[in-house]
Amino acid sequence: MRILVIRLSSIGDVILTTPVLKEFKEKYPDSIIDFLVLDKFKDAIEGSPYVDNVILFKKGENDGISNIVKFGKKLKENGYDYIFDLHAKARSIIISGAIGVKTYRYKKRSWEKTILVKLKLSKYEVDNTIVKNYFGAFEDFGLEYKGEDLNFPYSESDKDKVKEYVGHPVLAPGASKETKKWTPEGFGKLAKIIFEKYGVAPIIIGSKDERAICEKIREISGNVAINLAGELSLKESGALLSQSKFLVTNDSGPFHIARGVKCKAYVIFGPTSPWMFDYDENSILIYRKESCSPCSLHGDKECPKGHFNCMKLLTPETVMQYIEKS
Repeated sequence: MRILVIRLSSIGDVILTTPVLKEFKEKYPDSIIDFLVLDKFKDAIEGSPYVDNVILFKKGENDGISNIVKFGKKLKENGYDYIFDLHAKARSIIISGAIGVKTYRYKKRSWEKTILVKLKLSKYEVDNTIVKNYFGAFEDFGLEYKGEDLNFPYSESDKDKVKEYVGHPVLAPGASKETKKWTPEGFGKLAKIIFEKYGVAPIIIGSKDERAICEKIREISGNVAINLAGELSLKESGALLSQSKFLVTNDSGPFHIARGVKCKAYVIFGPTSPWMFDYDENSILIYRKESCSPCSLHGDKECPKGHFNCMKLLTPETVMQYIEKS
């Protein structure tokens, strides 16, 4: 049996597919699993022990309806028995249609709920976790949900590149939307508290675009933190986290990378629902439970209420209490 799993983006959502891929591979060990992902997110899945082939969708070459159809027809030559569309948006729907084999698609929230939340007429409450919804697409194949045992692959060479930072705490202040970000002041002051407590410099990670804000956080810390934003690849970041004391992060890709390498992670939620995921002793939720939260599906450019209390009122001392008691 050869299957195609489609999850085009983003880092966290791709990593969240690994529990169901693992279960499928264990139940059907002779199966061939191809995974289709946007080329910019390939490091989130490339090297996975549960994937036989990673197929890249390149926007520059493959976007546009006619090109997407052409891309799908090319994939049809691989002779898939089934497609599992874990993205369920226009591109993946067109691709699976062009391939033309039985497709199982994961259940997303209803469009009515999406509209109500976007119009700020309703709070966003999830129906189920993302991973459990992924498993729902495989219902006919008898897979057993056993929790969110994520996997993030990296190499020994990635590990070697960050070996000087073994045992350091890590901070990841970035996120896809502004309202999902805890304040730079919060991260900076927390970095200082962590340094004073453990005597080890916190490492700040992020993309090149986040370099400036990470530098601001380093300065707020009293220059005790080390800014590596823009200097590490995704794989190297995973290798770093695999050897780190712990991670403090927003609801973003690094949270799932940390879980995939079994690094203790403290994740800060504000405007979005924290119940999209299950938590265990290695993934600790920090959430103020403001009366207006969760107010957004994926975060916004600014707080709809104008006060941003869900993030602004979270103090570094409170975050440190979570760290110390777990």
